[in-house]
Amino acid sequence: MYEKPRYHFILISQEINNPYWKLVLKGAEDAARNNNVAIEFRGPVESNLEQHIQLIEMAIASRVDGILTQGLEEAKFQPVIDKAIARGIPVITVDTDARTSKRLTYIGTNNYQAGYQAGKHMAEALHGQAKIGIITGSFEASNMIERLQGFQDAIRDEPGMQIVAIESSNISRIRAMEKTATLLNHHPEINALFGASALDGMAMAQVAFNRGRHDLYILAFDGLPETIDWMKKGVIAATVVQEPYQMGYHSVEQLIDAIQGKRLQPSYYTDIHILTADQLNRRGVGAKE
Repeated sequence: MYEKPRYHFILISQEINNPYWKLVLKGAEDAARNNNVAIEFRGPVESNLEQHIQLIEMAIASRVDGILTQGLEEAKFQPVIDKAIARGIPVITVDTDARTSKRLTYIGTNNYQAGYQAGKHMAEALHGQAKIGIITGSFEASNMIERLQGFQDAIRDEPGMQIVAIESSNISRIRAMEKTATLLNHHPEINALFGASALDGMAMAQVAFNRGRHDLYILAFDGLPETIDWMKKGVIAATVVQEPYQMGYHSVEQLIDAIQGKRLQPSYYTDIHILTADQLNRRGVGAKE
């Protein structure tokens, strides 16, 4: 017998077809199913701040019961998040925070710490000697800014660790491949690559494999299946594993708690860890969900 959902929530992501966000959605859908909630998933086909904000505006206009969204660029997202709160619609930021907004809480990685761990890991793995090229998903998104800052701070006291150049993929695999090729063409001295978003590492791996660059130490972000495959092949050396499924699941639960008048903490950080190819091949450890 059909039972009408208690609430109608919407999850708005930076890029709707990104496999990372499919994992966030899976967690949100499972939590919604277990709590008799309807969850809708929306986002731009390719990363676009204006379209993302417009989707939040549309969610406000349709008077959904709750909004889950990335914060991305705070100056642009704060007004629309605060507008939703003013209209009585609870908003939780997921994966990317907007601290200056009136969002109820943030659920996701401590992105500064993730970047810091990545930098410390690379410095240790390469014995403090590397010429590094970085591909980041965006120069504007707060989670990317925090990851880069953490990485830079982690290697600040390592004189042999030098960041040669940083490029943006704009959350596009094709662009990440183009930017990787640019880095390697313009800076042949690069012997290490760090990809700060989910699609960057696998793009770096494809370029390195095509060029036969077996000397490159590639540190990726996230434990997506293709990233794991490249690690099994020995092309990607390590990756920073987040918990996107848990982000989605807990964000729905917290939104329900908020509607029911329960007090939320300012933030809920999900776990991160570094997974290396050696660990993967030695123990058969895969990506966590």
